Amino acid sequence: MADDPQILVVPLFSELGNLGLALRREVFIGEQHVPEDEEFDAYDLTATHLVAVDGGNVVGALRILFLDEHVKIGRVVVHRLARGRGIATRMMVFAMDIARARGETKFYLTAQIDKLALYEKLGFVAFGDEFQDGGMPHLAMKTY
Repeated sequence: MADDPQILVVPLFSELGNLGLALRREVFIGEQHVPEDEEFDAYDLTATHLVAVDGGNVVGALRILFLDEHVKIGRVVVHRLARGRGIATRMMVFAMDIARARGETKFYLTAQIDKLALYEKLGFVAFGDEFQDGGMPHLAMKTY
């Protein structure tokens, strides 16, 4: 695999978009046992979707929701064989740059507890009480 995957904005129902959805299914439903009806929702139809492509393979994906109150980044996923290489961080920076180019300054996400440090490095701060999402403990996070 290359050292620097290409991050792309992709249409949801394109070849790369479908591969991004398949990666979400593999990781969230297959590995983490998130119920399918919680993983895929109507927001997928209006979200901006990103994928990370490395050596011709989709190794990461996320979605961006441009909401009235903030930009919500979610469904951040990296293939198990590509983890630990900074792919999630690069996708997050790319997503935030897209939003900032549109004049957005407020970012929000919900993070699995064991992933807080990744988002803290990007300027997110946890707030509120811990809650369960997809059967895993999460915290809400935002930038100020």
